[in-house]
Amino acid sequence: MITLYTWGTPNGRKISIALEELGLDYQVRNVDIPRGAQFAADFLAVNPNNKIPAITDSNGPDGAPIDLFESGAILIYLAEKTGRLLPATPRERYETLQWLMLQMGGVGPMLGQAHHFRRFAPEPLPYAIERYTSEAARLYGVLDTRLAGRDWLAGGQYSIADIATFPWIARHDWQGMDLARFPNLRRWFDTIAARPAVQRGMEIPR
Repeated sequence: MITLYTWGTPNGRKISIALEELGLDYQVRNVDIPRGAQFAADFLAVNPNNKIPAITDSNGPDGAPIDLFESGAILIYLAEKTGRLLPATPRERYETLQWLMLQMGGVGPMLGQAHHFRRFAPEPLPYAIERYTSEAARLYGVLDTRLAGRDWLAGGQYSIADIATFPWIARHDWQGMDLARFPNLRRWFDTIAARPAVQRGMEIPR
């Protein structure tokens, strides 16, 4: 059994979507971030960096339990555990991993800053809002260009790269982005949003 430690954020929903897509048995532990639950000792034992998501798999690679944090690492682990959502051939595998890393190192951090300064900063900071909104638009453009003439981000198949990116694009309104400006990205987004497993995963935690 896998225990998912999560909250209602794009990073958390990456993992619930993957678990739903893979059909793995899992239970959810809500980490109530507004109440500071990420600093509780039992959660820090799983993730000393006090961030969600994290998982505990009671049946790890050697049959013993394993704790994992960092959403990209968790996605790779789940894909390798099941042999799905990550191509096996080297060229397609590395192509997929590179787009996963773009999400981890670019899309998530930059769009997250856009969220913060556009919605949650205690006072408006025009320079920060412009900086991160502009970077969000640039990244949307990168993704839109990539998706011209292809269904998925990498490897010729739906993969953990798509799963990692989707929940961040789902908050496009938070980032000041109009998907109508990015027709290839919009087509990709609508296709993924229609998947039943994605719909279930986006509802976690309930």
